[in-house]
Amino acid sequence: MSDLGSIFLLSLLAMFTPTLLAAVTVMMLLPNPKRLMLGYLLGAYTTSISLGLLIVFSLHGSASVSTAKHTLGPVEDIVVGLLALLVAFVLGSGRDARLQERRRRRQEAKEGGEEKKESFPERMLGRGSARITFVVGVLLTFPGVSYLAALDRMAKLDAGVPETVALVVGFCLIQQLLLEVPLLGYTFAPEQTQDRVTRFRAWLARNGRRAGVGLAAAVGGLLVLRGVITLVA
Repeated sequence: MSDLGSIFLLSLLAMFTPTLLAAVTVMMLLPNPKRLMLGYLLGAYTTSISLGLLIVFSLHGSASVSTAKHTLGPVEDIVVGLLALLVAFVLGSGRDARLQERRRRRQEAKEGGEEKKESFPERMLGRGSARITFVVGVLLTFPGVSYLAALDRMAKLDAGVPETVALVVGFCLIQQLLLEVPLLGYTFAPEQTQDRVTRFRAWLARNGRRAGVGLAAAVGGLLVLRGVITLVA
């Protein structure tokens, strides 16, 4: 698999973050979701693109990257791939269900029968202000493992400045697809979009775990295979 192919797969993996899924779900249930999602999206772009450019140009051409280019690259592929396979195994075997159940019981015991309290992001998003969702988007768009791994691969491509900027921006655009697609839908076809969003939430509730297992297993397997082939060659 080429470096560009691995970057694309990592962008798809970075797209499925619990924070983004939760934020999109909350905003879709509130009045004026279009305005709220636009604010969050602009905040997410601000963090992801600016940090991405800063990190990738800090790595680009550095001695550490040049020295490790032919040795650490395959090891990174294998490590990230194994982590993705571990995620797929945990989700597929249902081993995380017991942990979630323990957390739910502790939460119920802590609340003592009181009404469930909303999380801080839910309270902030629930205020219905695009300015607030912009701030929430800035604060919650933290660099994840997939994001940092993709930036490392971009730096190792030794591409020119315009190409590197395009790669970073493209990655960030794909990373926010779960927000961009419904936002475009609300802009051009609001009624149809609301109906599709309702059906998608129902599908995700039924098949979200299976989709996550498949994606994590595919990305993990490809990265491990790429790393092993590179080391052997």
